[in-house]
Amino acid sequence: MANIISDETIEYVGILAKLELSEEEKEQAKKDMGSMLDYIDKLNELDTSAVEPMSHVFPVHNIFREDVVVNGDDRENILKNAPEQKDGSFEVPKTVE
Repeated sequence: MANIISDETIEYVGILAKLELSEEEKEQAKKDMGSMLDYIDKLNELDTSAVEPMSHVFPVHNIFREDVVVNGDDRENILKNAPEQKDGSFEVPKTVE
């Protein structure tokens, strides 16, 4: 275990996470964080020079669809449902004085 986590680091992380840790929990957290950092060190040993960086796990190709109007201008039928209309729009009661 090359990565040793200090008590101050655990206190600081506890403050950031708004956790009140007992002494046993602090010791366990120190061990867990040390293990995580050891694992990251082990991953850093891998040769990734031939691996292309990626932004998504799956290949993403043109995720945008064509913007096509499908329902058109049906103002006449829509305004048939309006209790009151004025100049081709719904007329509603005034709400602000």
